[in-house]
Amino acid sequence: MEKNKDRIAIVTGASRLKGIGAAICRELADAGHPIFFTYYTGYDAAMPWGSKNEEPMLLKQELEKKGVQVGFIELDLTTLDASGHLLKQVNQELGMPSILINNACYSTSDNYMNITAEELDRHYLVNIRTTTMLSSYFARQFQTGKGGRIINLTSGQFQRPMPGELSYATTKGAIEAMTYTLAAEVGERGITVNAVNPGPTDTGWMTGGIKEGLAGMFPSGRVGEPLDAARLIKFLASEEGEWITGQTIHSEGGFAFGGVK
Repeated sequence: MEKNKDRIAIVTGASRLKGIGAAICRELADAGHPIFFTYYTGYDAAMPWGSKNEEPMLLKQELEKKGVQVGFIELDLTTLDASGHLLKQVNQELGMPSILINNACYSTSDNYMNITAEELDRHYLVNIRTTTMLSSYFARQFQTGKGGRIINLTSGQFQRPMPGELSYATTKGAIEAMTYTLAAEVGERGITVNAVNPGPTDTGWMTGGIKEGLAGMFPSGRVGEPLDAARLIKFLASEEGEWITGQTIHSEGGFAFGGVK
């Protein structure tokens, strides 16, 4: 743990205790990383899974009990200055970050019949503009020369179609293209860039029927849990993950192979 005390990690989108963002924070804190996370209760409150205002503070307290420094901020990532504001806050409170986890996303259902420019723009602002600009600002200020990590969350848009989620699939799919190119650009600065597709993960949005229906599509007979993605991300963020870059890792537990005999 001592070796990671100066490797500060930013995790965006950690509003809910059951979410992937919170699980990532826990795993990185267990490894000794100081954590700075963002949340935005306005988005989660409008979603079917809902949000509780006290959850970010509860997460902060939980992480501090692991013996690491913790900062957090409520931040609307659709605003033009969100990326610069976030990095300034992290530097002021904890210091220069070494790890950036782009976990926050925007997702609502639409298709070719009802998609609107306004809704597509909302997806773009969080899923692509913020992910790209925050990664860019992070890389520009990174001065250590080694140990830098950018890890993006995607959803396997090139694995299979996602009917009914046209704006989401379009914008999240672009993250893979950004990952490959950015990895080539920032490698000389000692930064690796990868994307992780966790597959269908129960973060609170799955009803009993959805969970039961999906479980049979996994060889293990269960759906993904936030900890599954968080463990992989902890490895990619570690020193042992330094030789992996420019990759999209589909950590889906064999999803869709469950029925194959």
